[in-house]
Amino acid sequence: MAEISRRSFMAVAGCAAAFAAGLRANPLGWPIGCQTYPVRTNLAADFPGTIKMLTDAGFQAIELCSPVAYAEFRGLAKYSGKELSKMLGDMGVRCESAHFGLKELRDGQAARIEWAAEMGMTQMAVASLSGPKDPTMDDVKRLADEYNKMGELAAKSGIQQMLHNEGFECSLLSGTPNGGQRVYDTLFQLLDPKLVKFQFQISTIAQGFDAVEYFTKFPGRFRSMHVQGWDMDAKKQVVVGKDSLDWKKIFTTAKAAGVQNYFVEMSYDLMKPSATYLKTLQA
Repeated sequence: MAEISRRSFMAVAGCAAAFAAGLRANPLGWPIGCQTYPVRTNLAADFPGTIKMLTDAGFQAIELCSPVAYAEFRGLAKYSGKELSKMLGDMGVRCESAHFGLKELRDGQAARIEWAAEMGMTQMAVASLSGPKDPTMDDVKRLADEYNKMGELAAKSGIQQMLHNEGFECSLLSGTPNGGQRVYDTLFQLLDPKLVKFQFQISTIAQGFDAVEYFTKFPGRFRSMHVQGWDMDAKKQVVVGKDSLDWKKIFTTAKAAGVQNYFVEMSYDLMKPSATYLKTLQA
């Protein structure tokens, strides 16, 4: 076998070290993901071009929205799940998660599961259970029972049902003896931990929902998170890494809690520099 010169060896070693550093650079080694809802208008006009825009910005994984429930995504309905999966794969993008409307799951969950499975997805999320204003415990129990059944059906196809936290989940229970209790906290008691996992919306820090606190309090209950930078003083979304949050602590605690992926979800002008920061974050 021919000898390798010291100069050649050092060059190869340098490339290997750079590659390894690149793998370590993303927090916890997870692909840098983004939710595509903020670029939905671009996506509706030019799907391939929008995905390229995201990959050029540094995103390696995306979370879609269902073409049934989300108007700007309806153009994707012309593709089968397998066709869409191949398109994304050819562009070097992973897609293992999407958001679905609660109504579309009520009307035809089996068909939506089939589409997700064709896509190769492992997660199906719902933004909110969309309960009534001033919900009672009975209201929350009814919705939790329904969602547990949806989670059971998804599990039969190897898909994890997830629940995001939007308006309803951030509301308070009314009536006695539970009045004033967070609906979100109540759902951890009512949703089956095997059938339904949670996807944490980081920006709900604005309403007092602290990611580290929840990841610590409910280990094993989270599968994913939506990432937003938040300026506590200005009370607005800003670029991740130029905000008030301790991202190293958030990611480290998320990993310990069972989170497996994350998706930046902000306007594109904030998402792009956020991806740059996340490439350098070591957690």
